[in-house]
Amino acid sequence: MTEPATGKNPNRDTSDSATANGMPDHLKVLEVNGKKVHLLGTAHVSAKSAEEAKDLIHEIKPDSVCVELCESRYQSITKADAWRDMDLFQIVRKKQATTLLAHLILAAFQRRMGEHLGIKPGAEMVTAIEAANATGAELVLADRNIQATLLRTWRALGFFTKFRLLGQLILTLVMPTEMEEEEIEALKKQDMLTQVMEAFSQSFPKAKVTLIDERDLFLSEKIRTAPGKTVVAIVGAGHMKGILKLLETERKEAVDLEPLLVIPRGSYWGKAIQWGIPALVIGLIGYGFFAMDASVSWEMIKIWVLANGVLAAIGATLAFAHPITIVTAFVAAPITSLNPMVAAGWVAGLCEVIVHKPKVRDFETLPTDITSMKGFWRNRITRVLLVVALANLGSSLGTFIGLPLMSSLL
Repeated sequence: MTEPATGKNPNRDTSDSATANGMPDHLKVLEVNGKKVHLLGTAHVSAKSAEEAKDLIHEIKPDSVCVELCESRYQSITKADAWRDMDLFQIVRKKQATTLLAHLILAAFQRRMGEHLGIKPGAEMVTAIEAANATGAELVLADRNIQATLLRTWRALGFFTKFRLLGQLILTLVMPTEMEEEEIEALKKQDMLTQVMEAFSQSFPKAKVTLIDERDLFLSEKIRTAPGKTVVAIVGAGHMKGILKLLETERKEAVDLEPLLVIPRGSYWGKAIQWGIPALVIGLIGYGFFAMDASVSWEMIKIWVLANGVLAAIGATLAFAHPITIVTAFVAAPITSLNPMVAAGWVAGLCEVIVHKPKVRDFETLPTDITSMKGFWRNRITRVLLVVALANLGSSLGTFIGLPLMSSLL
């Protein structure tokens, strides 16, 4: 391995010399606060990346190895039966169903590409963990908790942006993923990565901050403070540019990472709208009763019930929910739409968990079921998540349709 150049700039990139000695051009070697850091950019469905990670760790024999994993993702890729520990009832009750659905869709996309190439997604991380254990290096789980990342992303998005992002994620289930290994390896080249990141930033600038920029900071700080004098860091190629920029910045004080783990509360305007809609609905009904005629108010109530209930029930039906769940969605939607603390999808999702309780087979087949649209709808675990998302979507559409119709009666 080429030693980093000495001189006035201790952080000077030495990747060119590394490449000249047969090492990949997506390996960067630099000095950071007295540590020698070897930063390797990988593709998460690349057999070559797995080999490069293993060879690098065995050759360097570092004091510590940093991997782009958090504790929950570490458990999921190292424990084959990790899905069995999932408490679906608590996930729905704690309002985490939508973020879990997004996580599974992303995992499905990687798994489908991995199956096409004959490699398990995240194999380079598993290989790095095994190599760290074999060489006696200390393993550092350097990424932010996946739940914090997804929840911070979800909270940062506007109402319509959330559904646009979710729609694009769902499209990944039906989009072809036929990519040759050469194309996957090309994703590790900086010029292509820059184009991908720029395209994502333009479409979802707020999501880019939480999904990429904040994690770049989190990862770089974990790498900077990793124990020992020699560190190997295995990260996705999409984070290379951001991490390098942060590591090359002179910094003596540690970065406080706690603020990056906090789930922000909704904005003032968001809460005002949440409570303003129920107040407007009740106000319209009250105005119709006292200023016009009771029959007008009853007509408004009928519109509100049908608009929310029918569309929420249609959402649950599209998720292939149990008939009892569909009825529950219909009954719950007009009521929950008047209470921002509860949502029709959550009530329907809890009902689906009870009447269509997932079986052992659903947990066993979840990793493969999520790779297809049919599997997503067949598996009782993902079906619950779809019930939550689609019933909530239907109820929300019912609110926006019902309000104008009610106002037209005045």
